[in-house]
Amino acid sequence: MPTSHKGAAAQEWQSAGPTRITVNLAPKAATALDQAVKLTGDTKTDTINRALQIYAYLEKVTQEGGTLYTRAADSDELERLYFV
Repeated sequence: MPTSHKGAAAQEWQSAGPTRITVNLAPKAATALDQAVKLTGDTKTDTINRALQIYAYLEKVTQEGGTLYTRAADSDELERLYFV
């Protein structure tokens, strides 16, 4: 039994093994990927994997009626996030 605290869905994905795909990124997405790789030091593969997990979580929150907010480090104001 895994010692990870990940949910059952994550464990099912891991047991299925990796899936190889080819992706054509728009220029803005390619720039964002490069920026994320530089910020984290992760590989492009790890960055894309993490981004997809975060995206799925955010979609789940909003589809279940939740609301997402962010706050800049130098501010006390919350800004609501909208995904279009």
